[in-house]
Amino acid sequence: MSMKVAISIPDPLAKAVDALARHRRLPRSRVIAVAIADYLARQAPSKVTERLDAVYALERGHVDPALVAAQRVLLERVEW
Repeated sequence: MSMKVAISIPDPLAKAVDALARHRRLPRSRVIAVAIADYLARQAPSKVTERLDAVYALERGHVDPALVAAQRVLLERVEW
């Protein structure tokens, strides 16, 4: 099932969508739907990120000195 919606977007963006739709041989609505789905997926926090945020919130400022030393050794080996 799908719903029709009316949106206003800047002309250059509309032209870019139309060009991509033609290039991919897709309906304009499909290109816009895929773009919106991709945007929404990127906005939802992942479970991994939520867990890491929780860990860092609990341990902020209490990093194991051995871990810091190991990270420093590894970073010194990397060519920047």
